[in-house]
Amino acid sequence: MYTVPNIITLARIALVPVFILIFFLPFHWSYIWAAAIFTFAGVTDWVDGYLARRLNQASKLGAFLDPVADKLMVSAALILLVEMHASAWLAIPAIVIIGREIAISALREWMAECGKRTQVAVSYIGKVKTVIQMIAIAILLGVDPAFLADEQGMVWALSFWLGFLLLYVAMALTLWSGAIYLKAAWPNLIEVENKG
Repeated sequence: MYTVPNIITLARIALVPVFILIFFLPFHWSYIWAAAIFTFAGVTDWVDGYLARRLNQASKLGAFLDPVADKLMVSAALILLVEMHASAWLAIPAIVIIGREIAISALREWMAECGKRTQVAVSYIGKVKTVIQMIAIAILLGVDPAFLADEQGMVWALSFWLGFLLLYVAMALTLWSGAIYLKAAWPNLIEVENKG
């Protein structure tokens, strides 16, 4: 249970309230630090997976905790971004990304009960989506809204729009990878429905 990868994953979960607290501190640098913590969490996600394979310490607990840690951090970050910018244009990808995560988690759990969990294993598109999503959120978190209104804030504005664009790319990949998982599971869904 207390393997190195699992400890790293648990630490990532523990970082979520720290991340939220720092984000709301009344200082300009709080956004940069929140983005740094989010980025650090994203890196540790890769590290714990690598160590689990390298040290032969993969476990059922780790397989359960790892996606939970990811979804908690990403969901918290997206909610904070929507709160910070209060825009439908950010709310839409946030809802799509969080909604897809909930739907696919439920689908994987159901497929596991059917003994066919491997049919909805993480795809290459899903991995690319995760990387782009992490970069987009980290960029957006690091931009203080006050700087966007500043005439000298051109670099911040460009950063924001880059993050915004990448978030929409991540949303498109989210829908694409979700459709791939659903297509893989569809025959089993139809089979159960027909038996019912």
